[in-house]
Amino acid sequence: MWSAAAHIHSAYDARRLAKRRLPWMIFDYIDGAAGRETGAVRNRAALDALTLRPRILRNVEQSDLTTQIFGTTAARPFGIAPMGMCNLSSPGADLMLARLAARHNVPHGVSTVASTPLEEIFDVSQGNAWFQLYVSGDGAGSFKLVERAKQAGYKTLVLTVDVPEVGRRPRELRHGFKMPFRIGPRQFIDFALHPRWSLTSVVAGKPQMANFEMPGYEFDRTESRARADWDTLARLRDVWPGNLVIKGVLDVEDAVALKSAGVDAIQVSSHGSRQLESAPAPIMILPLIRAAVGDEFPLFFDSGLQSGEDVLKAFTQGTDFTFFGRVLQFAIAAGGEAGLNRMWEVLTDELSSAMAQTGLTTLDKGKPS
Repeated sequence: MWSAAAHIHSAYDARRLAKRRLPWMIFDYIDGAAGRETGAVRNRAALDALTLRPRILRNVEQSDLTTQIFGTTAARPFGIAPMGMCNLSSPGADLMLARLAARHNVPHGVSTVASTPLEEIFDVSQGNAWFQLYVSGDGAGSFKLVERAKQAGYKTLVLTVDVPEVGRRPRELRHGFKMPFRIGPRQFIDFALHPRWSLTSVVAGKPQMANFEMPGYEFDRTESRARADWDTLARLRDVWPGNLVIKGVLDVEDAVALKSAGVDAIQVSSHGSRQLESAPAPIMILPLIRAAVGDEFPLFFDSGLQSGEDVLKAFTQGTDFTFFGRVLQFAIAAGGEAGLNRMWEVLTDELSSAMAQTGLTTLDKGKPS
């Protein structure tokens, strides 16, 4: 019997198979970037331009892919980036990711706009979930979500700061993509031409933004997030007792100010090139921020990672941990949970091979000295 998962040998395979199976509107929502998508091209080019140093006769028979993050041992140096409405890629995708996080003891970023309640994801991930927060409007509803995450047991909060206004992504705009999810004539035709996805989604029910099913709060994806400022951060620091990560940082001065403000980690990210088309490639900014905040300050990285070699490149530039996004959704769309697990194995094998080829047995030895 033909298995899509068995045909995933790289992130490019997962994307190719996902493109075949997903409705055009869903694929372009997941895959699309801001503007003419030159930012995504620049990001990929910057990662491709980085090279690794091959070393020989280093005895790399025993390698260790574990790393420390907030005092716990993660089985892999990469986790799951927060992604909105994951269940659009396949019913139950959020919980597939949560189970993966539990098995490997890695962080699972739970988006504000997840399609499964934050409490359920936390339980299934066995406590490995991190809650990602947008501060929208006057912040009242957002701080309700913070309290809800605290009550659910979350220990790490990730504040995303690079979306003062939602970026313009023409590919999804052309399809009339909306959240909450709405089906019109154009979408109906699109779905009819992709029956495998459509039938499974009909059975499971239309994906919803599950974290907003609470009294007194209706989420508007287009609502301005422009009011969030340094005072908002100070309030959040006061009310959140756990780890506070600031995601979406691409400026050295901002990074230094965040460290001074008492945050616990910074995540260098361009939001997967989905926000500001003209933003610099995050991998080029990473070593500059590392130099500015010092060797001991926790520094994470996401945006555009597509392989285990990309992970190793990020470590050579100064990160302490990395996060994958789209490639995991594509693997789920291509082959369900088996596809996701296969993609995880591929990324692991790619990293292990790259470490061996460069004479490394641990990632600590791959960091800049």
